[in-house]
Order: sequence, then C-alpha cells, then structure tokens
Amino acid sequence: MIVLGIESSCDETSVAVYSTEKGTLCSKTFSQADIHAAFGGVIPEVASRNHIQKIEPLYQACMAECSLTGKDLDLIGVTNAPGLIGALFVGVSFAKGLGYALKRPVMPVHHLAGHILAAELSYPELRPPYTALIVSGGHTHIFDVDEALNFTLIGRTIDDAAGEVFDKTAKVMGGPYPGGIFIQNLADNGNRNAIKFPKAFKGEIKFSFSGLKTAVMNTINKGEYSLEDIAASFQYTVASTLLEKTLQAASLYNRRKIVVGGGVAANKEIRRVFNEYAENSKNIEIFFPDLARCTDNGEMIAYAASRFYKFRKFLNYKGSAYDTKHSIGLL
Repeated sequence: MIVLGIESSCDETSVAVYSTEKGTLCSKTFSQADIHAAFGGVIPEVASRNHIQKIEPLYQACMAECSLTGKDLDLIGVTNAPGLIGALFVGVSFAKGLGYALKRPVMPVHHLAGHILAAELSYPELRPPYTALIVSGGHTHIFDVDEALNFTLIGRTIDDAAGEVFDKTAKVMGGPYPGGIFIQNLADNGNRNAIKFPKAFKGEIKFSFSGLKTAVMNTINKGEYSLEDIAASFQYTVASTLLEKTLQAASLYNRRKIVVGGGVAANKEIRRVFNEYAENSKNIEIFFPDLARCTDNGEMIAYAASRFYKFRKFLNYKGSAYDTKHSIGLL
C-alpha cells in the first residue's frame, strides 16, 4: 500500500509518501520558523497563507521524486487535529480535494498519534504496548498505547508545555524564537547541578512548568549565576521531571518500553537523561525517533495512516474540512 501523508497543523508544511513494503519513499518539508522568528511566535494567518503557497508544489515535487502519479496512491493521510484551525484547514482541504479527484480514501490522523508512532519508523521492530511521552511547543502529554492502538491519556501539563517554557526562558535570556537550540547551546558550557530549581507535583503524573519559569526568571534577575549555569540547570530540571513522571506512568501500566516524541524530544539533555537511565536499567527500554522525525513531518502522518487503515474510518468528502471528532487515535 502506498500512502500520502500531509502535515500542516502549525508552521511546517510537509508532504511524504510511505510504502508499507519499502518504507518512506519521499519526505519534503517547508519550515516557516525564520518567517515567524521576527514576531517572536507563530502568527496563525501568516502560517495559513504559507501553507496555501507551499502545499501543492511540495506534493508535486514529492511525487516527481518518487516517479509516481496520484493514481499510484492507495490512501491519503492528513493531520486534522489539534493545531491552528486555519493551518489545518489548508491541509485537510487539499487532502479531501485530492482524494475526491483520485477516488481515494482520506484518513484523518491526530497530530499526537503521528508523533507517537514516528518512533516505529526509526525502530521497525517497535510495536505497542508502550508508554509514550510527547513533548513539544504546545504539548506535554503521557499516553499508554496498547496492542490494539488504543491511546489512553495518563497525564499532561496543566499550564505551559515543555517547549513553550524553553521559548519563554530563552526570550528572558535575550535569545531568539524558537528558543530550544539557544538554551541547549548555552547549557553545553554550564553546570547542570549548579542550581536546584523546583519541581511541581512530586509523586503525581501531571506537569506544571509555570513555577519553574518564574524561578528561572528570578534567578536571572538576581545575577548570581551565569546564563550558562542557569540554562544547564533549567534544562536538566525539565529533563529529569519528564523522566520521573514518565517512569511513574510506565509503572502504573506495567510497561517496559517508553517512546519519546515531539519537537522537544530532539533536545540533547532530554535524550541524555532518558538514555542514561535506560543504560542503567534492566527493565526499561527507551525509544526516540531520529532527529528529523521529531519535528512536524508528513512521514509520520503517512505511516500513522497506514497503521490506522484497519479501522476504515475515513473523512466524508462533502463534510467540514476541519472536524476533530473524526480524528483517529486520540480525542
């Protein structure tokens, strides 16, 4: 089966072709990060207009690279929730129009389900059951995923997402948007044990990073520590908090495999903290997607659609272009 994947939930326009026999045939992404950097965050209308301009050329380029035509496709997968409504509207409308013209089914895919299943692309032998942590600019969620691809939410942030607090901390330090790389580079020259920042909800499987954000700001204003030590200590606090609560969730469901996905999963310290634990543990395996599969991409959506195909839950061509109740995997 050959599947087209379309991702347009935020500021990346991405199209990919995935074969259940040969793997990923092509994946192309246009990032708007440089465009939105000047505004200090994503501007929804600007994002939508760029999706409109880029989605058709990306589709054509991807199909040409694979030496395929639309008639070679068996299924179209598209992110339809969650995300910026205007951005999602572009991707879903394009997918439905293409599906209608080609007489091919269109599979709606939940964005977080795509991020979770992206690890299976990097580890073909990986299959549920496992515990999944998603860390991104908009989400910090822990799910249990069982053999039947049922996703159960175990815990989530009650305020800022992990990626959001990275961006806000970088801004206070005078860094750019997005701020993850800026914090990571500063931390490379700092001592992660220099400052003991607070951790919220100890013993509970839920997150809160607003207190950490405030503590970091207060520490910066006092001027007693270098920005490098503050960045390293902040980054380590986030990473160790994520690990502690994910391990709690895995223990709750008796899972021995943990998947970590989302844009923030590319952070070196988070990978180091999780992998160090796995190396010293006899009971837990940790799986991170390749770095290119951490950020939003059409490849994960195409793959997720192929995994969800057995449910035969397709979009109605005549229905709304954006309809979250149809999203596969999570609600």
